Formats: sequence, structure tokens, C-alpha cells
Amino acid sequence: MAQVRTASARGGGHDCDVLVVGGGIVGLSTAYAITRAAPGTRVTVLEKEPGPARHQTGRNSGVIHSGVYYRPGSLKARYAVRGAAEMVKFCAEYGIPHAVTGKLIVATERTELPRLHALVQRARENGIPVRELGAAQIPEHEPEVRGLAAIHVGTTGVCDYVAVARQLAHASGAEIRYGAEVRHVDRRPGLGVAVRTRSGDVIRARVMVNCAGLHCDEIARLTGDDPGMRIVPFRGEYYELARPELVRGLVYPVPDPAFPFLGVHLTRGIDGGVHIGPNAVPALAREGYGWGVVRPRELGGTLAWPGSWRIARRHWRYGAGELRRSLSKAAFTTAVRRLLPAVTEDDLVAAPAGVRAQAVLADGTLVDDFLIREAAHTVHVLNAPSPAATASLPIGREVGRRALAMLEEAVRP
Repeated sequence: MAQVRTASARGGGHDCDVLVVGGGIVGLSTAYAITRAAPGTRVTVLEKEPGPARHQTGRNSGVIHSGVYYRPGSLKARYAVRGAAEMVKFCAEYGIPHAVTGKLIVATERTELPRLHALVQRARENGIPVRELGAAQIPEHEPEVRGLAAIHVGTTGVCDYVAVARQLAHASGAEIRYGAEVRHVDRRPGLGVAVRTRSGDVIRARVMVNCAGLHCDEIARLTGDDPGMRIVPFRGEYYELARPELVRGLVYPVPDPAFPFLGVHLTRGIDGGVHIGPNAVPALAREGYGWGVVRPRELGGTLAWPGSWRIARRHWRYGAGELRRSLSKAAFTTAVRRLLPAVTEDDLVAAPAGVRAQAVLADGTLVDDFLIREAAHTVHVLNAPSPAATASLPIGREVGRRALAMLEEAVRP
């Protein structure tokens, strides 16, 4: 257990020791990790929404990812494998709805078979047991699914991440301030960070942790740091299956390794419903959950970032396909029928969309790993899209460890 002399113990003029910006699952896991590692540390969480987990955490498929896709040795691989086991244990401990269902990754074209085999090798390198299936074995797991071959990943599951976030908030003992949008940050070396919210409240802390998700790069710039990237928002659109009996568990296509997106997949959630999606189209606002949501300042910032245009030039064919499936339900249905031939257009019922906060470098590189950077009195989490919910407990511990090390330095006489 860390031994940290808190700011309050020294009588400093700080409202808390660590200030976390962002009340999604990563920010709340960080608060939880800090108070677990160093009891007595005063932690405040600022969340601009009226409750927790209103964006990426609460608008995803609810999947507990196994870690099969991620580059061996990367933070995503290590934290997803560790985090999946920890998430199941956390849900069981606190009575949060969850299920370990396993999933199929299905190749429907011969060109996908080498990539499917590469996933088997990657899974083994990441320490994840998988089973290879021929075409005749697929219906044993999913009677309505068709493909040339598949792999079965037994450690994949689903849970209620919003309930997880609420439990983390409660168990952390942190002060959670909802409706507290950060508008100004004043950082002074040797003193700490003062944050002013939209309402005019000022909170002073020794250390600030930036877990602002879709707005993390903006918070970094408010702090005076150049994050070296921009968040480019991608909307993921979902449908719900009107005949959920067609799918038993989780079914995924073979992903394109050039992209961090997994493709349109089928997910039976903890409520028994089956969600289909998401696709990935550029959003016209950071919280652009539909084509009608346009925020000119945010859209202008995306268009002004050179990396956005380089992505467009490099991947325009892929983007055109995603756009077509966004604008045409028939095209979306055709993509689903590759895995689930029995589905019809009438089976797809529109469901709420999500937005992925994807970090993009100036050269157009999509950052493919979690990205955590440190500056004076500050820890920035600059890329934490999927599988961040799965990996949230290990991510929170790592970010919390860095914040506590800074706090120890800050209070050292």
C-alpha cells in the first residue's frame, strides 16, 4: 500500500489531493484505484454530465473483450487480458449483471482465412485459449451463422458497464461532482492545478488527471500541454435485432488489421437483446450521435487537423463503404447477411449510437494503443477507446500509480 502524505496533512490550500476530470469508467476506475492504494487521499471527480458513464462507457456493445486482437506486449493486449478476468470478478463481487458467453470470429471469404489464422497465433501469444472450427462446426455454436471457418474465444463476455461505473464511483469514496464542466485550467509549477468549472466553482489540487475521453485533447491544451494528437470522433451506429433468437451469443467478422475497428458484429447483451454494429463513420461533433448533430467549432477543429485529411486520402475506399452502410439500411443489412443469412431488413430496428474517441497523429496515424502521458502536476489519458471498458481496472491502477507518484513528489518537504 502506498504511503502518501496528503495535501491536507500539510495544511495546504488545496481542495483535494487528486482531481480527476471525466466521470466515465476510466476516470472512476482511477479514483477507485487511488483510494484503494492510498487510503486517506482526497480525490474529487468532475463530470460535465448529470450522471456517470454518459458517453463511450454507456454507449457501447457491453462486451468484455478477451484481448485476442491486440499486438502482443501492447498495453491493450496486457490490460485487456488482465482486465477481462478482473471485470468478471468485480461484477460477481458486487452483483453486477454479467455473463461469460464466448464468441465466434467467422471468416466468410477465402481472403479472410490467412487473417483468421493470424488471429489464432496472436491469441496464443497473448495467452488466450482459442479453438479453431471448420464450416460444419460453426452451427454447433451458432445455428444460423454461416462461414468458411471460425475461431471460438471462450473468455469473451458481456456486462453492464454503466452499473460498473456507478459501483466504482460509490466504492472509491471520492467526491463526485456532476454538472461540472471544466472551462479553465491554471497550472503553477510547485503549487498544483486550479480548475474553474462552467458554474464558476474553482477546485485546487496537487495533481490533475485528465480522463475526459472525447474532450481529452482539449483539456490537455487548456492545461498548457501540446498533446501531439487530436481526437477525431467516429460514430458507431447500431441496430437491435427484432428476432434475437437468431443469435445465441457473440459473433464477429474477421477484422481488417489496418483499422482499429472490429467491423459490424452481433452481440447478445445481458438483457437478452441482440445488438448489431457498429459501423464507423466520421461524426460531425464530438458528441455527434446522429447526422443532425453538427457543432461547427468542433467540426472545424477536425477538418483543420492535417491527420484527418491524411486518413481520408489513405482509407477513402473503406470510409466510403462505412458511409454507404450508414446512409442505407439495405447496405447495412447486406453486411450483416454475410454472417447471418436469415436476417432481413425488417429485422433491424434502429438503436442508440455511440462515438469513439480516436486519437489521430498529424501524419494520419490512428493511435492503436492506449496513450498515457505525464506533464507537471498532470497525467493525461489521451487514447482510451475500446477495449478501455474491459481494461478499465488495470488502466485505473496505472494512471493512479502515476498520479500518486506525482503527489508524493508534490508533498515532499
